[in-house]
Amino acid sequence: MDLDWADGAHSTPRPAALVLLLHGLEGSAQSGYALETYRQLARHGIPAVGLNFRSCSGELNRGARLYHSGETEDTRFVIRTLRARFPDAALGAVGFSLGGNVLVKYLGEEAERGDEGRGVTAAVAVSVPYDLAAGARHMERGLARLYVRRLLRSLQRKVRARATELGRRMDAPRALRARTFYEFDDAATAPLHGFRDADDYYTRSSSAPWVSRVGVPTLLIHADDDPFLPAGAIPRAAAAANPVIRSQFTVGGGHVGFVTGPPWRRGYWAEELAAAFLAGRLATVEPALPGA
Repeated sequence: MDLDWADGAHSTPRPAALVLLLHGLEGSAQSGYALETYRQLARHGIPAVGLNFRSCSGELNRGARLYHSGETEDTRFVIRTLRARFPDAALGAVGFSLGGNVLVKYLGEEAERGDEGRGVTAAVAVSVPYDLAAGARHMERGLARLYVRRLLRSLQRKVRARATELGRRMDAPRALRARTFYEFDDAATAPLHGFRDADDYYTRSSSAPWVSRVGVPTLLIHADDDPFLPAGAIPRAAAAANPVIRSQFTVGGGHVGFVTGPPWRRGYWAEELAAAFLAGRLATVEPALPGA
């Protein structure tokens, strides 16, 4: 696993706070939303580090696997490593899309295990595909298919590059013919990571069942028009019933969009809100949130 440290993150050897960022499907720790989040955190004096999921840093993973939406052990290992390296720092986390699904599932697992003290102090999850099966079906229709086509091409390049090594563990020819996430996940993601099939993978990896179990202050940001998930699959009731969760559910915003301002001076309020929320819970004095 490769970690990318934001500019200046090493300038304070014993930071008071530190934030780990988890990126989305086929993104990286240097995706545009990641860079914007680092900038917003820096305004609050908080250094950040991004985890590149396996094979997303520009270097293919050497293990007999890739990464997936429910993989929390890598995140757990990195968080415990950061805890050990920076024992005095308040540790936060922010996840986008797939990374948000991983983060919410991780938080629920930690609470269930009684391990919150070894994890993060506060978290933000943006544009989470809470129900992976509903999301996969939703993306087979309309403009969402354009996202699917682009992301599948990226995933298939990785399968093609490692087909010789991983061919016995997945159906590479079927994965390379896939035209939907379901087809790809059934042929590659599921068998490669120990799931029976795509349905089993979606059931066991979706974060929706874990929302009610999250045990640390967490902000959920999501738009009804997110092309990755139908609005009816947003776990509103579970979020509302959990006292540590704050929700920012909006009508518009798309998928990791949330743009504001004129074209010549665009703002990205989700990243700004995420940084302010984390700063308020990782520091002794809570700053006012934008628009509050």
